[in-house]
Amino acid sequence: MPPQLVPLSAVLLLLLAAGPRLAAASDSLSVKEAIRLAVEGNLDLKAELYNPAQDEADIHRYRAIYEPLFAAQTRLGDADLPSYLTAYPAPVRTKSAQVNTSISQLLASGATLSLGMNNLYQDTDAPLNPPDVWQSNLGLSLTQPLLKGFGRENTEIMINVAKLAKSASLKRLTSRLLDTVAQTRREYFTLYRLREQREVKKVSLELARKILAETKARVAAGVLPAMEILNAEYGVAAREKELLAAEQQVRDQSDHLRLLLQLDGTDELVPTDTPRRDLVSEPPQEAIDRAMTRPDILERQQELKIGKLQAKFLGNQTRPDLSLSASNSLAGQHQRLTRDLENLGGANYPTWSVGLNLTYPLGNEAAENAYRKGLLKNEQTAIQIKALRQTAANQVHNALRAVDTEYKQIEVTKRGRAYAESRLQAFIRKNEVGLATTKDVLDVENDLAAAKSAQIAALTDYDNAVTTLWQATGELLDKAGIHLDRHQPDQLYQETASQK
Repeated sequence: MPPQLVPLSAVLLLLLAAGPRLAAASDSLSVKEAIRLAVEGNLDLKAELYNPAQDEADIHRYRAIYEPLFAAQTRLGDADLPSYLTAYPAPVRTKSAQVNTSISQLLASGATLSLGMNNLYQDTDAPLNPPDVWQSNLGLSLTQPLLKGFGRENTEIMINVAKLAKSASLKRLTSRLLDTVAQTRREYFTLYRLREQREVKKVSLELARKILAETKARVAAGVLPAMEILNAEYGVAAREKELLAAEQQVRDQSDHLRLLLQLDGTDELVPTDTPRRDLVSEPPQEAIDRAMTRPDILERQQELKIGKLQAKFLGNQTRPDLSLSASNSLAGQHQRLTRDLENLGGANYPTWSVGLNLTYPLGNEAAENAYRKGLLKNEQTAIQIKALRQTAANQVHNALRAVDTEYKQIEVTKRGRAYAESRLQAFIRKNEVGLATTKDVLDVENDLAAAKSAQIAALTDYDNAVTTLWQATGELLDKAGIHLDRHQPDQLYQETASQK
């Protein structure tokens, strides 16, 4: 008695109605969670965070130019010198002790203000000199550059450069963060695509096995020749091979995503979010305008600001070094220290002086060429910024076209899948009445599997196109809900400062 025959058309309807099979919920992962893990665990981002922290250290370091500088000097001396008096030919012996102290302060104008006190004790056996005497001097002096080095801008050049460098470092960190979020989204939906395409291959293999079972039954019933079994078995073997390759791709991509997210374990990750399907459309000029504020462009602009600041400083360095020097001091002298200090405090011996100091290298080639190099470098940076803006605008145009094209591909592949399903149903009905071979059915089913995979790829390609667009305009971080904490470098700086 021949085995009971199950129409292939009924098998097809059951398989087409079957949905994707998900793995264990414990391995599930949303795209938002994936982005969070990537941002928190990315070692390159953590390393990049140290750059603005180092710039913060530079800011504090260069601000130290305004810290008062205290200096102290002590010296003991004992000398035997020949006498130049014929009446006293014996050597003259002199012992001395000196204590000098001073405190100086740099001013924003570039001036240096100093207050100093010198104390000298001298004991000598020279004729006509008192045997021992104290000499003290208290003086206030000011040195003010008038050309080279004049003004707050020149005094605080390194402070301002460090501030701009920190701002550029933060922009560079934002760029790295933008790239990380974009990469995470692409890798996440690549895993989604591979898993969905694996399900398509599972369904294709299951249908090929059903066709093989049906073919064997029909051969046993004498309806089909035995050669049809070989065609069906070949179809099963080919689909088993494709499924094995798909399994490997899924496992490899899951491991790759785990590495990106710094996740331990070996279980397969399960994306729970699906690619976006809503239409993203915006005027090209508005998108380009937003792209002009991308962090990589802002970083280069900060570098240009640094270059202009340095060039202005170098231009000042080409000027003559002319400075005003002024001092006022009080002096005291006595054999007793107390009386010496009383003379000093009584302002009995005041002195003052005012003068100009000028130095200027003839030719001044070093300063002139340093200034010219700074100007050339700034012109180079300006051209690079212009090129970067043009590249950004071109990227936006390309991304907008890709978004439009990939969105249309979704509808095209949807229709292609519907046509492939109808075509397979028609060939199965033909096969049931002997108008199509088993090979014909398997070939048409293979076309359906390709159409399904193309539809899945179209969905992920559209999501990737939107991601690329928002990366090109610099909006991706806001769209993903990621915001850079600008206080993190300062906190990192404070943490290292507390480790002393």
